[in-house]
Amino acid sequence: MSKEKNDFKPFIPADKVMPEFTPTALILGIILAVVFGAANAYLGLRVGMTVSASIPAAVISMGVIRFILKKDSILENNMVQTIGSAGESLAAGAIFTLPALYMWAREDSSIQMPSFFTIAALAVAGGVIGTLFMIPLRTALIVEEHGNLPFPEGTACAEVLLAGEEGGSKSKLVFSGLGISALYKFVTDGLILFPSEISWDISVYKGSAFGLDVLPALIGVGYICGSRVASYMFGGAIVGWFVIMPLMHTIGALGGDSAILFPATKAIADMAPAELWSNYVRYIGAGAVACGGILSLIKSLPLIIRTFKKALGGLGHKGGDLRTEKDLSIKWAMVVVVLVALALVLIPSVPISIIAAIIIIIFGFFFATVSSRMVGLVGSSNNPVSGMAIATLLIATMILKATGKTGIQGMTMAICIGTVICIIAAMAGDTSQDLKTGYIVGATPYRQQIGELIGAVCAGLAIAGVLMLLDSAWTFGTDKLPAPQATLMKMVTEGVMEGNLPWNLVFIGIFLALMVEVIGIPVLPFAIGLYLPIYLSTPIMVGGVIKLIVTKRKNKTEEEIKEDDSKGILYSSGLIAGEGLVGIILAILTVLGVADKINLGNYGINLGQGGSVVFFILLCASLLYAATKKMKKA
Repeated sequence: MSKEKNDFKPFIPADKVMPEFTPTALILGIILAVVFGAANAYLGLRVGMTVSASIPAAVISMGVIRFILKKDSILENNMVQTIGSAGESLAAGAIFTLPALYMWAREDSSIQMPSFFTIAALAVAGGVIGTLFMIPLRTALIVEEHGNLPFPEGTACAEVLLAGEEGGSKSKLVFSGLGISALYKFVTDGLILFPSEISWDISVYKGSAFGLDVLPALIGVGYICGSRVASYMFGGAIVGWFVIMPLMHTIGALGGDSAILFPATKAIADMAPAELWSNYVRYIGAGAVACGGILSLIKSLPLIIRTFKKALGGLGHKGGDLRTEKDLSIKWAMVVVVLVALALVLIPSVPISIIAAIIIIIFGFFFATVSSRMVGLVGSSNNPVSGMAIATLLIATMILKATGKTGIQGMTMAICIGTVICIIAAMAGDTSQDLKTGYIVGATPYRQQIGELIGAVCAGLAIAGVLMLLDSAWTFGTDKLPAPQATLMKMVTEGVMEGNLPWNLVFIGIFLALMVEVIGIPVLPFAIGLYLPIYLSTPIMVGGVIKLIVTKRKNKTEEEIKEDDSKGILYSSGLIAGEGLVGIILAILTVLGVADKINLGNYGINLGQGGSVVFFILLCASLLYAATKKMKKA
C-alpha cells in the first residue's frame, strides 16, 4: 500500500454527506448518456473512432446544475458525468461489431435483420457485465494503486469538477460548438445548400483522387486527436490514394481489358479511383488495421499478464465502513453476471449458446481486468479494444468451428460474442476512469456503480434504436456509413470460417503495417487512414493543423496555451455532438420520407463545391476563434 494512498484525502471528506444520487443528476445523466452515445455511434460508424464524453459531460453538468439550477454539489456533478459517459463507452463497443449482422442479413435474404430486442440485449448485457466486473477490482486498482496509476481521463475530469467556478463559461463553449455544428450539418446534409463531400479525380495522375468531407465532427476529431495522430492518418491515406492506387492503375493499364483481379469484376484500367479503393485498398487497409490491433495487443502482453495477476491479488480486498469505501456486493455482482450470461442463452432471438456464454464470462473478465488497469496507465484513447476484439473473434470463431458451429450460424454467434466482450472491455475502462474521478472528489463508490449500471442500460436501449435507424436511413458499409471497424470484424470472421478473403491484398496490408512499425510510426492511426477514404482523413488533418496553430503560438505562456487548448477541446466536443445529433434527426427524416421535401437542390438552389469550401473555411475559423478568444472569469 503506497504512502500516497495512506496520505490521500478526498475533496469531500468521507464523514460529510452531500446531494449525490439525486433526480436531477439521474435525469441529466441519462439524457447525456443517450446524447453522447448516439453521437459517438454516428461518429464511429463514419470514421471508425469515438471521443471521450466524460469531460464534456462534466462541463455541461456544471453549466446546468451550478449555474442554471443554482445548486452547489460537486458530487451531483460527478454523478451526472458518471452516468453520461457510459453512453459513449457502450456505443464504442457496439459499433465495432454489431453492424456486421446487418451486412450479412443484406447479403443473404434467408437471414433475418437483427431485431431491436436482439441488439438491445447484447448491448445491455455487455454494459452491465463490464460495470459489474469492475466492482471487485476497484480497491486494488483505484485505492491501493492511487499513487501509481494516473488514470489520465479520470484525473482530468476530477480537475474540471474541482475547478467548478470556471464551469459556466466553459460549458458555453460546448453548447456553442454543438449549436453551430447542428446548424451547419442541417444546412449541408439536410437542406443540401452545398455538398458535404467534395472531390476531384486527378486526370494527369491516373488512379488518384483528392477530396474532403466538409463536416464539423471531422475537424473536431482532428483537433482532439492532435496534429501528430492526424498526420499519421493522413499519411496512410496518401499511401493508399497517391501510391497504391496509381500503381495499380498503371500496371492494370498494361494488361488492358484482361487485367481483372478478384474481388473486382471489371478491368483495373476502367476503374474510377473510388472503385480501386473499394475493391482493393480497403482490403489492404483491413490487413493493416488487423495487424496494428494485434501488434498493440502483443506489445501489451507483459503488461497484461502483470496487471491481471496484480488485479486478481486484490480481489479479496473489501470496502470499509466509510461512505467513500462502500462498493456494491461483490457476491451479488458475480451472481448477476452469471444470470445475465444465462439470459442471453435463453433469449431465442440472441444466437448465444452455453459455450458462447462461458467464453463471454472467461474472456470478458480477463479483458475487463486488462482494460481497467491499462486505461489507468495509458488512458482510454490508447486502450487496444480493437485488438482485444480481433483476438476474441479469432479464438471464438475457431472454437465454434471446431464444435460444429459453421457457416453463417457460427459467424453470427462469433460476432455476438465479440460484441458483448468488446462492450465489456470498453465499459470496464470507462467505469475505472469514473471511479478514479469519484475517489479524488470524494464520491460514494456504490452510488457511482449504480449510476454506471443505469447509464449502461439506458444507453444500450438507445443504441439499439440508433443502429436500426442509421442502417434504415443510409445502410452500413456504404459511403455514408462505412462502419470501418465492423466491416473489418466481418472480414476477419468470414476469413476464419470460410477462407473467402482476398488474402494477397490482406497480407500486403499486414506487411505494410509491419514496415511502418519497424520505422517507428504508430501503426493503428496510419492503418485507419489507409483503410478509410481520403475524404475523411483530410478534414481530420485540418483539425490537427488548427490544434498545432493554437498550441505553437509565440508570446503565450505555457499556462495560456494549455487554457486555449482546453477551450478548443471543449468546442470540438460540441462540434462532434452537434453533428451526431443532427445526423440522427436527418436519419429520422429520411425514414419518414421528409428528407427530399426539404432538399433545396430540388428547387434549383445549390452553392456547389465553391460554397462547400467557403463554409468549411468559416467553420475552421470558428474553431480557431473559440480556442483563442479571451473568456470572462465566472
